[in-house]
Amino acid sequence: MSVQFDRIALIGIGLIGSSLAYDIRRLGLAREIVVATRSLDTLKRAEELGLGDRYTTSSQDAVKDADLVIVSVPVGASESVAKEISANLKPGAIVTDVGSTKASVIAQMMPHMPDNVHFIPGHPLAGTEKSGPDAGFPGLFEGRWCIFTPVAGTDEAALKRLRSFWEALGSKVDEMDAEHHDKVLAIVSHLPHIIAYNIVGTADDLETVTESEVIKYSASGFRDFTRLAASDPTMWRDVCLHNRDAILEMLARFSEDLAYLQRAIRWGEGDKIFELFTRTRAIRRSIVQAGQDVDAPDFGRHALDKK
Repeated sequence: MSVQFDRIALIGIGLIGSSLAYDIRRLGLAREIVVATRSLDTLKRAEELGLGDRYTTSSQDAVKDADLVIVSVPVGASESVAKEISANLKPGAIVTDVGSTKASVIAQMMPHMPDNVHFIPGHPLAGTEKSGPDAGFPGLFEGRWCIFTPVAGTDEAALKRLRSFWEALGSKVDEMDAEHHDKVLAIVSHLPHIIAYNIVGTADDLETVTESEVIKYSASGFRDFTRLAASDPTMWRDVCLHNRDAILEMLARFSEDLAYLQRAIRWGEGDKIFELFTRTRAIRRSIVQAGQDVDAPDFGRHALDKK
């Protein structure tokens, strides 16, 4: 694999940032990796793991002479990072992000981007419930989608260069409108996490009633909910606040569908219940066939942990 950028600045070094660092190094995609994070403890750990070539708590310093800047922070911090780095961005540099909401990130970052840099919002659909620099591992993005939501007037050469970078990481790249992205992600990612947080919260409330049996006898379904609910609370708080409209729309639709199922159960309408469960089972099979998960009893989670 050939060098694609002389210097890459990683702003934020959690699961996504650290996984990027491993693969950039492993694949030789940059001559230098600069790691920036505000936490001294996190920065020290990133250095112990050998994730970069240079380390700093200043995003402003990190982006100096960087050809590619990847912002990997909770979406609510996007504007503060954009303000901090704007004056030091190299002319012609590509600035991208990995946030799970795109319209909000564009609104926060775009006003602070100089005219002589290329701002290309992005979102790799990859991750685990773990966070921090220790959570990263090589190959996280292999076979996964990375979605770009280019703004009007995006330079085609810069777009092509960023696409080549993500493809070198093993990702499949797609493009869509930011608002459409946010609606799609509201149903495939944001709503499942919100439901998981809520169900696990309900179980926690029931602990005193059931004398800890909810936790003691957790079945596989509940365990998978707890995996989602173990995700970084700061990140998911920001997702809820910054994709509010799309999430509320999907929650309303979910509530309607849940009421339909509730009525079917109440009235013993087995045909309606069976039809729903048959239809949704086919979705699971389609996901496996598309290579976005594995057909294993634990959904491949143990295999993922070994990485």
